[in-house]
Amino acid sequence: MAAQAPAEPELLSALSALSRHDDEAKQGAFLFRPHRPNYFLPIKYSNAPNSTPFQSTFMQPDLGLENLETELQLSFKIKGMEGVFGHDNLDLWFGYTITSFWQAYNDTISSPFRETNYEPEAILTYRTNYEIAGFRGRFLNLGMAHQSNGRSEGLSRSWNRIYAQFGFERDNLALLIRPWYRIPERDEDDNPDIEDYLGHGDLLAVYSKGRNTYSLLLRNNFKSTDNRGALKLNWNCTGG
Repeated sequence: MAAQAPAEPELLSALSALSRHDDEAKQGAFLFRPHRPNYFLPIKYSNAPNSTPFQSTFMQPDLGLENLETELQLSFKIKGMEGVFGHDNLDLWFGYTITSFWQAYNDTISSPFRETNYEPEAILTYRTNYEIAGFRGRFLNLGMAHQSNGRSEGLSRSWNRIYAQFGFERDNLALLIRPWYRIPERDEDDNPDIEDYLGHGDLLAVYSKGRNTYSLLLRNNFKSTDNRGALKLNWNCTGG
């Protein structure tokens, strides 16, 4: 996951260090923090890079996309308000994530960015403290997110969703469970089958030990036919 400041590590639990929800971590509004993982992946292989939107727009059967490319992500969040509605345990955050897929090694078509996705979010965070199945419930996030590739007309791909994310921890292990609901489109839907691929939620497991943090992201559409899902492993080591 994203690197965190090394200050006061003995005061913060594994989940609090990840999400900054403990009293020791509350430092007022306009607090700037990493949100999702920030990374630069110099080599990524895809057996079928998606060129379908470009084909329908530019009427080209083959754009010459290569299987080898580069992926990079920048993500941050800012605390907009602390103590919403006068409640000490309720904070408002705003998040922003940019993910780009770059055909960096494709000199044939001038190494373009194949796709860039933008995702702004508004998140209400309510800090909790309860026990369930040996885990401690630390927070509940209620969020609204818009994700788009920033294109127009035939190249546009976007969707909106609301979600609830439950954060649990046990020793150095944190679990984040996030079901979501896609907000229906009022006009023509330019991404009608996105739930077939991304499903209706995800599960993130994070294990921290020393300066090392390991995470596992799971996602599935839970369909018996045409089943699709994703598994993503991350490792992060913070500096001294």
